[in-house]
Amino acid sequence: GPLTFVREEIIRILKENGAVGTFFFIGCINEPSNAARVKAAYDAGHQVASHTWSHKDLATLPQDEKAIKDITGVTPAFMRPPYGSYNDDVLEVAAKIGQDVALWNVDSGDSVGVAPGESQSRYDQAIQQKLPILALNHETHVYRNDVLPSVLKKLKDAGYRLVSVAECVGKEPYLKDAPALPSVSHSSR
Repeated sequence: GPLTFVREEIIRILKENGAVGTFFFIGCINEPSNAARVKAAYDAGHQVASHTWSHKDLATLPQDEKAIKDITGVTPAFMRPPYGSYNDDVLEVAAKIGQDVALWNVDSGDSVGVAPGESQSRYDQAIQQKLPILALNHETHVYRNDVLPSVLKKLKDAGYRLVSVAECVGKEPYLKDAPALPSVSHSSR
């Protein structure tokens, strides 16, 4: 998300709770201020992954991977389709470039404006059902910083390990032999 102070706070909260997150970034991240967001998450030990270049055009997927690689030196092994919307063509493109599609089973509701209490309730239900949790959260919502500490505490108290998507599913977070991708720059879009 575009709110740098929110991302910095999220990274701080995750660190304080011994948690590792996965940050799915959209395109235009190779501008200096945006590249710093990606690098900060990566340097803090979090997994960085693709959320497409423009948040709507999955044909731009390779551009986002290239931008992340230009910033961090690694190519993501995971992508998250916008809105969780995908079809066989999306799966085929992701497979061709060696990526897994990451989805979630707990939606915090922050992207549609649910109140913090409702967001916490969604986590409480998953914890009560003892579900493995892959959660969808957005760093573009300031109140996320109010929800995150209590949710992380509840998850830890319930015995959850707070790990990246890659560790959760037992796969490598980055591609070792990524397919060659064309170089991208902000001016090309």
